[in-house]
Amino acid sequence: MDSSSKDSLRALPSIDSLIGSDEGKRLCISYGKAAAVKELRAALASLRDASTQIADRQQAAAYALAQAGKKLRSNLPGLVRVINATGVVLHTNLGRAPLSSMAIRAAQEAAEGYNDLEYDLAQGRRGSRQAHVAGLAASLIGAEAALVVNNNAAAVLLCLDALAKGGKVAVSRGELVEIGGSFRVPDIMSVTGAVLLEVGTTNRTRVSDYEKAAMEGAAAILKVHPSNFRVTGFTSEVGTRELSIIAKKHDIPLIFDVGSGCMANVEAFGLPSEPSPKVAIEEGADIVTFSADKLLGGPQCGIIAGKADLVAKIARSPLARAFRVDKMRIAALAATLAQYESEDTMSDIPVIAMLKEPFDVTMSRAVKLCSMLKGRAWGRAGLDGVAFKPVETLDEVGGGSLPGATLKGAGVHVSSKGVRPAEAARLLREAKPAVVALERAGGMLFSMRAVREEELASLADAIVQAFGKDEEGT
Repeated sequence: MDSSSKDSLRALPSIDSLIGSDEGKRLCISYGKAAAVKELRAALASLRDASTQIADRQQAAAYALAQAGKKLRSNLPGLVRVINATGVVLHTNLGRAPLSSMAIRAAQEAAEGYNDLEYDLAQGRRGSRQAHVAGLAASLIGAEAALVVNNNAAAVLLCLDALAKGGKVAVSRGELVEIGGSFRVPDIMSVTGAVLLEVGTTNRTRVSDYEKAAMEGAAAILKVHPSNFRVTGFTSEVGTRELSIIAKKHDIPLIFDVGSGCMANVEAFGLPSEPSPKVAIEEGADIVTFSADKLLGGPQCGIIAGKADLVAKIARSPLARAFRVDKMRIAALAATLAQYESEDTMSDIPVIAMLKEPFDVTMSRAVKLCSMLKGRAWGRAGLDGVAFKPVETLDEVGGGSLPGATLKGAGVHVSSKGVRPAEAARLLREAKPAVVALERAGGMLFSMRAVREEELASLADAIVQAFGKDEEGT
């Protein structure tokens, strides 16, 4: 071993000195001491094998800590950050609605320490976790009371268990939907012991069908918005007002699963109308249920709202505790609901902002991405055969909301003579952060609808890595 190599080895810091440094302590706290030590040893080993000379111990320590931190972050268990370039705003497989900055801060504050989750600070005694959010939810949609549970399937199940257990529930055949993952309305109903009473036909259901069901002893009427498909042509359904009259006449509850929890005027964004929980209550529904992580733009949970006596009965169900939400979701939901109190703050909710974004703004991001790609591709031999250009797109709402509705959007189409779309798609999924886009027209289409400005640089880097080749063609 020559003297320069011996000097380099002497410059290497010890593991104890690395984990004793401020950055080393942070890595141990964040990722665990065993994992931190493992990656620090690997970083030091790479320095021993490297041909580059280490100037001093300080430089070696900085390198080892940086490399270990990078590896620890990339190997962190749990969810992987994804750039959604599919053009689907509420992509169920990618986590549906991203939270607003206000909701994120609220959830983070709830997670960082103790709070009054189930403690009444004014009275100095046990309180209710529902107190932080139920009143706000009820007020926004004009209901007497509300209850928050962990998702909308749980909300429907709880309502049927508390209000119709063992009894018949009238449901239109056209509303016996499957909500995804093979979970179907009849299956949810059977768990509660309620008996499905099908009325009408797949495409047409009349007032007389529900009237007959009520006279046959139905314990409740359940209306379900088919939010993930549309039936067109020779169709008819019974509206909430008409169903409310039948329910009141026979003294049975009308439960309306409105689905996406839309509280914004989506028609102003160029989209078709979507059932609103507020309108459903105004038209006579006794109970409405809906998701918070769809068009509402909040965290995953289900909201039950309606008549106070019925909500109280639902809350007393033994299943209610099994479906309760945690402190972080309560905090994030409360912050999201509060943003609906004004047009300005509502527009800060990412889902709302993405749906209402003008075409020219979306196209400007596509043009900017092309500019970034041109800058990165300049002088790289492996990118000679790569073509990219801004294009118009048809984007979707997704997440079981507004099926078939599209928004005019913009994106970037990238193709290569030497890289197949399927291979590029795989490499994009392996990027950090991962990128999910669409294979289109012999290349990849990157829609800008759900891509944030601050994600463009990372997206450009991932595209170059996926489509580029080194000089050896590998």
